[in-house]
Amino acid sequence: MSTALDRIVEYKRDEVAAIKRDHSTQEFLHQSGLLPAPIGFESALTGVASGGENALICELKRKSPSAGDILPGANPTDIAAEYQTGGAACLSVLTDGPSFGGSAADFISIRQAVSIPMLRKDFMIDTIQVAEARAMGADAILVILSCTDDALALDLVQSASDLGMDVLIETHDAAELERALKLPSKLIGINNRDLKIMQTDLATTERLASMVPPDRHLISESGISETEDISRLRKTGAKRFLIGESLMKRPDRQTHVAALRAAT
Repeated sequence: MSTALDRIVEYKRDEVAAIKRDHSTQEFLHQSGLLPAPIGFESALTGVASGGENALICELKRKSPSAGDILPGANPTDIAAEYQTGGAACLSVLTDGPSFGGSAADFISIRQAVSIPMLRKDFMIDTIQVAEARAMGADAILVILSCTDDALALDLVQSASDLGMDVLIETHDAAELERALKLPSKLIGINNRDLKIMQTDLATTERLASMVPPDRHLISESGISETEDISRLRKTGAKRFLIGESLMKRPDRQTHVAALRAAT
């Protein structure tokens, strides 16, 4: 029986085929060459975390397979500005359309409205998507190990690095974490949401955090909404957090981002 992730990867293959039919890597590289250099995603997170506060990657997504439509009619550019003003270190922007309602147009409009680093969040299965991300103005990409084998993951990381982008490696279990530590990226994400069954449990980070060595940066992802969640996860050593759906739904995003950043 196919999982939600299986279905996403299946249509992503069709999307990549369409990209390759209409565009080339060289075309995207030419477009990216006209843009300012990437802003340091990793360094922005470290700058906040090293000061004792919580480095937040605040996410923008219109819908999700588990929640459906999150905030119908939302203006992602306005929300991104609230995140930045509230103290977000970085942004994560979904560009997947069928499952998350995102688009390249959303990403580009947000990039033009904020000055903090931005991660293109999508399901990367081909290096042309990395070049496409940089052409959008991305400063970092996500590599989900549930979607890739080791060879592809390394190709994606190296392609991003060649373009000056940072890479967040996303893991869900001990086996994926071991694979992540063999890749040349310092940003190791532990997703508290099981993408196969779309259930969330903060205990995932608590269970796996000790596997992340001091020379890597742990990022706890998903299921975080209140300052109490941050306080709980800080006990694992986490100082960096990716937070999306709960923030999208709040009317007081700016003040809540500030509260989450300051939580102890």
